[in-house]
Amino acid sequence: MSSARPHFSIRSATPVQSVSARAGLRTARIGLAVGLAALALAGCQGRGGPGDITGSIGRSSQANQPRTSSDWQAERETWAKRYDANSRDRDAAFYYARALRSLDQNAQALAVLQSAVLIHQDDRELLGAYGRSLADNGRLREADEVLSRAHSPERPDWRILSAQGTVADQMGEHARAQQIYQTALKLAPNEPTIMSNYGLSLALSRNLPEAERVLAEAAASDRADARVRQNLVFVLGLQGRFGEAEALARRDQSLAEAAATIAYLKRSVSQQNSWELLKGAKGRAQAPARQPVASGVGNPPAAAPPA
Repeated sequence: MSSARPHFSIRSATPVQSVSARAGLRTARIGLAVGLAALALAGCQGRGGPGDITGSIGRSSQANQPRTSSDWQAERETWAKRYDANSRDRDAAFYYARALRSLDQNAQALAVLQSAVLIHQDDRELLGAYGRSLADNGRLREADEVLSRAHSPERPDWRILSAQGTVADQMGEHARAQQIYQTALKLAPNEPTIMSNYGLSLALSRNLPEAERVLAEAAASDRADARVRQNLVFVLGLQGRFGEAEALARRDQSLAEAAATIAYLKRSVSQQNSWELLKGAKGRAQAPARQPVASGVGNPPAAAPPA
């Protein structure tokens, strides 16, 4: 996973008393919420690991997926040998590409999947993984079209829909993305991965209270993991509710890591031009958006992908 991180020009906050100054700070907070959510959603599209959406459809279950970077490297080597022996082997291509994506070797993963879908043209699981890989590589319009073909109205798949929603959000089509998430939730009510994506989309739409409501509901699920809770931490913090945010962060982070997360949020919400900076960072920050829990104390944390 890349170690590159977004760099923000943080300015120290000064006491604000006037109505206009308070409004400016609120605008900055909302803008930062949009930016951080964008980074998180970019992260959602950039991993073939446990939180993968299209990569976990059908035969591939999350239960048997590797969990650590070294596990994924071993997985890559295992499937690389089988793929090298027979590049037409469907499972070899699928699992080799999944391991490559989990290790951020996105261009190579795309090449593997592109060849595989030409050979196995009726395999919708492969097609879904291919669409996801296109998004990893910034080819969002193509990803959107491919994902739409990875399932059908007669047999819709909530995982594909959730992936389509994140692609729509990355293209700035937030209203469409939210409609897609709502459709996915009809197929999988209360599914925390969909709800977390939906909550981040609402944050992208600058609707922080509703984003908090959706993320809180997702985090309350017994199926929610640290990534869902971390996204709620950010939305709470971006509303200035740092005590609540830190208490939640401590469920998955050490005291020092949680304190660093909140300190970073406090600095960031004081930045008046955060929206413009973070809009620029959206397209290049896939890797940092995926490492909230394990980030070091001295490193700025970033929002976690749910799926």
